[in-house]
Amino acid sequence: MAELSPLLEMVSAQKRGLARGVFSVCSAHPQVLQAAFEQAREDGSSVFVESTSNQVNQEGGYTGTRPAEFVAFASRLARAAGMPEDRVVLGGDHLGPNPWTALGVRLAMARATEMVRDYVRAGYAKVHLDASMRCADDPLGPLADTVAAARTADLAVAAEAAAAERAPGVPLPVYVIGTEVPTPGGQAGEHEGPAVTLARDAERSLDLTREAFERRGLGRAWPRVLAQVVQPGVEFGDELVYAYRREDARGLRAFCEGVEGLVFEAHSTDYQTEDALRALVEDHFAILKVGPELTFAFRESVFALEGVERELLERRAPDELSGLRHALDRAMTHDPRHWKAYHGEGDEESLRLRRQFSLSDRARYYWPVPEVQKAVERLFANLDTQRLPRGVVSQYLPDAVEAAEAGPADGQAARLARLHVRRVLARYARACGGAAGVKAGAGLPP
Repeated sequence: MAELSPLLEMVSAQKRGLARGVFSVCSAHPQVLQAAFEQAREDGSSVFVESTSNQVNQEGGYTGTRPAEFVAFASRLARAAGMPEDRVVLGGDHLGPNPWTALGVRLAMARATEMVRDYVRAGYAKVHLDASMRCADDPLGPLADTVAAARTADLAVAAEAAAAERAPGVPLPVYVIGTEVPTPGGQAGEHEGPAVTLARDAERSLDLTREAFERRGLGRAWPRVLAQVVQPGVEFGDELVYAYRREDARGLRAFCEGVEGLVFEAHSTDYQTEDALRALVEDHFAILKVGPELTFAFRESVFALEGVERELLERRAPDELSGLRHALDRAMTHDPRHWKAYHGEGDEESLRLRRQFSLSDRARYYWPVPEVQKAVERLFANLDTQRLPRGVVSQYLPDAVEAAEAGPADGQAARLARLHVRRVLARYARACGGAAGVKAGAGLPP
């Protein structure tokens, strides 16, 4: 799972003036990942999967998964989908002290370097080093860029040491540096859009990080820094999507064109139109990150499938209904830590709507809850034993009518859910250009 040629070829194409990009699937949800592997298998393309420092770390993260365990998990799903593992690239996102900022910097950075080592030892090929966040004993306010650069180099030292332990012939990791301005994961306010990174600030950050690498004896590693995270002006919140305005990023585009071997990585590109995604790629935001929109699409699909379930079973077997939506909301209200600080204030009804339908999709944290898992499994099992009438499917999942089976079939409900996720993936693949981008739309409406 360490094949890097698609990334390196993309950077090379960009520097030759070709609008080529890749997109990263930032999710640990098994149905989302299976959808990504199925889509890439049919396209004949590679797939890029990323886990974040909050999702996966040496302490388990919120998924309860360590880096080596995530690699094994992704490998199993890829094999099950018939996806060759040498076409799967794994990346670590926001690897740094972010999960431990409540600690002092010494302890937080110690845990961050341990995490980076574990990611590299596990076989992750693309490593985003992000030390931009302040720790408990740092001065108030944004972390000084000189400090962030020095800590990034410290993380790179750990990564390089771990890479030296890997088997001969395994490619050395490539690096992404920098950070977007808003909180990772799509948390824009509902009134002000994000400020686009100024070209001079991107240049200063890049120069400071290069100098920090050189001070730590990492000159040979610097050419493997292939992308810088900046803010192109895209974000989303509960209800709003801030669309890409390419005129606001002209300075960044010109700066990137003058830097050898470097492209930009754009985070929180979820819900952008295909035209906007294509414009981002053309403007050298060649790595597009997408995550919450994929689990949002999964949530849409299972809510729709629950509608089909009600039509078929509510009158004749009401006790067999999955109760999925109620199970999900019970789990979220029972443990509000993943959404309470993100959805603001409001009455219970407005908060319920945000919990279930917010574009930020804080519901994604609750799919592993046993009660919710059981409800999803029961929903799928109920529908797999039913003939799904075309008209009922059309009412709730109109884009899946042609894919619905004529009669009961194991796995048909999960397959319909994944097809809905694949519509998002296909949009990204087309926007990224190239043969894979064209083929990604095969069999799926735009």
